[in-house]
Amino acid sequence: MKQKIYILGLITTMILSTGIILKVNHWAGAGILMAAGFLILVLIFFPAALINNYKAEGNTQNRLLYIVTYITCFVVFTGMLFKIQHWPNAGIALLIALPFPYIVFLPVFLVVTSKNKNFNIYNTIFVLLLLALNSVFSALLSLNVSKETIDDSYNLSWNYNKLEASAAQLPIIVNGSAVDMKIDEIIKISNNYQDLILKHEGMTREQWKKNPGNLVRPDNVNTAASILADNGEMTPGMKLDKAITELIDLMKQTKGFEDAAKALPSIMDLNEEKEKDDALNFYSRNIFVPLSWALIYLDGLEANLYMIKASAPAVN
Repeated sequence: MKQKIYILGLITTMILSTGIILKVNHWAGAGILMAAGFLILVLIFFPAALINNYKAEGNTQNRLLYIVTYITCFVVFTGMLFKIQHWPNAGIALLIALPFPYIVFLPVFLVVTSKNKNFNIYNTIFVLLLLALNSVFSALLSLNVSKETIDDSYNLSWNYNKLEASAAQLPIIVNGSAVDMKIDEIIKISNNYQDLILKHEGMTREQWKKNPGNLVRPDNVNTAASILADNGEMTPGMKLDKAITELIDLMKQTKGFEDAAKALPSIMDLNEEKEKDDALNFYSRNIFVPLSWALIYLDGLEANLYMIKASAPAVN
């Protein structure tokens, strides 16, 4: 049995190592291998190893410790997997995983081992060091993944700003139409939002477009919403929400814009459906995200609006 566990551990290590190498180099198949490796580790290797050790020890008094050890491993490694894979609720999973060993495992470990007179104190020190190492690794993992995501979002912002600048130079066929004026109104609201947010961060819109990487606190969540609330919006983002909804309704009623109105939600990645108990739809919820994402959403919105203006049909 012990030999099979060693072989299983070796195979699991090889799968995880290969997945990590692919992940670092952004090669295909990294996500599948890492997910498979973590699942084998948590669902097969850990249970087999703990059960084998429990039977070999033959001490039924330590059963609780083995159970808690497995639960802790499951929670910690699952949280890491969710964060690495950027799966939904990854932040919540890691938030639970970080304190779990200290709140659940460590008290049980100390109580169980304190009853064993022959227990070596160095084993306790070793466990504490492992817990500290786990915390440091999890924190660094969270910071690294967040930084990688934010860096990718900066590249997206660069592309949006280039597209916006190019679209703004295209000849505009529609001038003075209701749709045209509504688009201008939305762009003005978006620019005002960006000015307020960036002023709070000590930047101008020109500096943001030139080098978005200079944003000091890009990962601050809800900062954009707080800034808008401090500047008179009882429901942050609702002014933009309302203007975009009005634009879609106006385009549906305007000859030549019917098809564009149907495609607009998809083009802008919008969701027109609202939950009955949800006062905010997709547009407004984009304000309640890390600061850099809120700004980048506004960049993308403006770029799409300029493209719509440039491609609009002529008014007779």
